[in-house]
Amino acid sequence: MRKAILSFLSILLYSQLLFSQKTILYCGKLIDVKTLQVLTEMSIVVQGDQISDIQKGYISPGTGDKIIDLKSVTVMPGLIDCHVHMEDETSAHDFEKNIKLNPADYAFQSVDIAERTLMAGFTTVRDVGGIGVNISLRNAINKGLIKGPKIYAAGIALSSTGGHGDPTNGFRKDLAGNPGPQDGVVNGVDDCIKAVRMRYKEGSDCIKIIATGGVLSLEKDGSGAQMSEEEIRAIVQTAKDYGMRVAAHAHGAEGMKRAIRAGVTSIEHGTFMDDEAIALFKKYGTWYVPTLIAGKSVSDSARKPDYYPQIIAEKALAIGPKMETTFSKAYKAGVKIAFGTDAGVYEHGKNWMEFIYMTESGMPPLEAIRSATASAAELIGISDKTGSIEKGKLADIIAVDGDPAEDIKVMGKVKFVMRAGKVYKSSL
Repeated sequence: MRKAILSFLSILLYSQLLFSQKTILYCGKLIDVKTLQVLTEMSIVVQGDQISDIQKGYISPGTGDKIIDLKSVTVMPGLIDCHVHMEDETSAHDFEKNIKLNPADYAFQSVDIAERTLMAGFTTVRDVGGIGVNISLRNAINKGLIKGPKIYAAGIALSSTGGHGDPTNGFRKDLAGNPGPQDGVVNGVDDCIKAVRMRYKEGSDCIKIIATGGVLSLEKDGSGAQMSEEEIRAIVQTAKDYGMRVAAHAHGAEGMKRAIRAGVTSIEHGTFMDDEAIALFKKYGTWYVPTLIAGKSVSDSARKPDYYPQIIAEKALAIGPKMETTFSKAYKAGVKIAFGTDAGVYEHGKNWMEFIYMTESGMPPLEAIRSATASAAELIGISDKTGSIEKGKLADIIAVDGDPAEDIKVMGKVKFVMRAGKVYKSSL
């Protein structure tokens, strides 16, 4: 009995010792994304997976505490990308994958994609659509089986028959079949309600809808509205019942107006946003996720012979160049903007290039960083957990080599990555 008690006390003492041990980060420069100030000579104290304190100066460590010296770099919260597709990555003749690859193939390639994303400083992402592997990828990361960012997954996106998200576009009739809500294809209010409930059953964190045509699908129109306002409203209300937010892919103005009026949380792309749409964004407080790098990427790829089928290349050349003009107009008008890149349409791990295009289009560097931290967290609904370096929040912390307030390109020079208190990269 005495031996058992001593053993228990030893375990208890060891647990208390572990909990009391701290990791202290000495930060030469620290970006406060809420005030947009660059603080100097700061200490961040991490215990377990959380930030337990932030102090001015380089505080003295206690017995057993670990020091991480980040005096020569700029520290900021872990970055958040609100629009990614973690299952795949663009390549020539992509459409062959639809008939050649199985879910397991996508799962294996997503492992490398997840790690590349995390090493680029993105500790959280919102995956807005795939074949459902994104949910399993999220679960594997959460269990510690593989390295990657925290994922908020939409599962399979919801589209109308023949719409941008119909997985059988371009198939011959005997292969196309008649996909329905299980496959993300919806027509009418009842289908919409059922599809949201299916995504909930499958474990989705949020819902993605296709409100207009798109670029990388075998449909002729990249901007026309593809859902009625009644259908979108049914999706939004059902998602709300199940505690989920709705993101709406929308290039054309009419489709995004319907989506905003129906209550979606965010509009993705927003390419042909007009003055009426801007007014609705501001009236409803809807977020705009611009994905500028996607526009540039598809335009560049469309100029390569036979990279895309002709029907896609034409849409890519028309839509891509418009995105930066729209972003500049929306930013100047005061539309709420959250960072998102459409990673997968371009090479994963280069998400940081979005910062360059945002600043080139008129957004100051520190505001661009806020869009990928505090603003992105607010959009997803996780401001209580991450998005800023504050006491009680997850220790999602990165550092870059240089000062992004002076040169935004240093966002591509990530030297340190900590997610939930664990160091995944340190190349100082």
